Amino acid sequence: MLPCPVCWNNQEKNLCVLDQRLLPWEVSFIFCNTCEDVAQAIESLAVRGAPAIGVAAAYGVALGARKGKLEVERAIERLSRTRPTAVNLFWALDRMSQIAAGTEEEKLFSCLLNEAHAIREEDIAINRQIGTLGQSLLPRDGIVLTHCNAGSLATAGYGTALGVIRAAREHGKNIKVYADETRPVFQGARLTAWELLEEGFDVTVICDNMAGALMQKQAVAAVLVGADRIALNGDTANKIGTYSLAILARYHSVPFYVVAPTATIDKEACEGSCIEIEERDGSEVREPAGHPLIPESFPVWNPAFDVTPHTLIQAIVTEKGVLTPPFLEKIIDI
Repeated sequence: MLPCPVCWNNQEKNLCVLDQRLLPWEVSFIFCNTCEDVAQAIESLAVRGAPAIGVAAAYGVALGARKGKLEVERAIERLSRTRPTAVNLFWALDRMSQIAAGTEEEKLFSCLLNEAHAIREEDIAINRQIGTLGQSLLPRDGIVLTHCNAGSLATAGYGTALGVIRAAREHGKNIKVYADETRPVFQGARLTAWELLEEGFDVTVICDNMAGALMQKQAVAAVLVGADRIALNGDTANKIGTYSLAILARYHSVPFYVVAPTATIDKEACEGSCIEIEERDGSEVREPAGHPLIPESFPVWNPAFDVTPHTLIQAIVTEKGVLTPPFLEKIIDI
């Protein structure tokens, strides 16, 4: 059984976070006692994945509530600065803010903690519903290619893109998975492969630049990816490299599916160009996994995400249904 990526420790009254920076070599946990602890866990990628970030942030707000409403406001402001692209973060913070606004001071911590619990439990239920709907897109036997990690580790549990693969197996399907390593932090090689192997799936790691060769040589049934933000027209921000994968999929006539909860949809962003793309420190490229690769003096550009145009996406799988093009009116109606 996979460890829980984000769980409340009821005995110690703190948040227990699986440190994903150390996987697959070490299963270790961080115990967050303050909002700042949670913020640093998110910024350092100890906890990552849009849904998991939202859940962790909700608990971070609850931790801040121990010091009253003013500290809740400070917690929300601090957490909002951790990762700019993942819209689930802001969705969760807004939800916690609304609860705080209507709650008396003496009940603040308990009410916000209960709301954080609700967000976590809802995420698991939503992922299962997404998986059930999404697995219908996959054949009885086939190869699926995925990028980054959109599994149990990126959510409160079960996963989005990997949730579809889990649901496919639960429906008796035989799916072989190829996982892009996902440079520069290797979420595919370290996390996707680890969690699938832990559960007995047939998974093989490939370098990111091998995806085209794979599609050329193998009958890939589908590409499944998650999302950190979906614009109103269906343009999708996801881990850097997703856009390139979508172009390869189009050239090779492989269906390209985005799998995400409706909380990932940003109706304030009319198209992908409206999405803020986080740029991270160049050390992730210069020293992958902490091992020096190129000199410190070499300039590096390190965007964490790219935007896949809606024209390259065959379907967006949500808990409310499988959305197919044209996306605009369907997303508006959600």
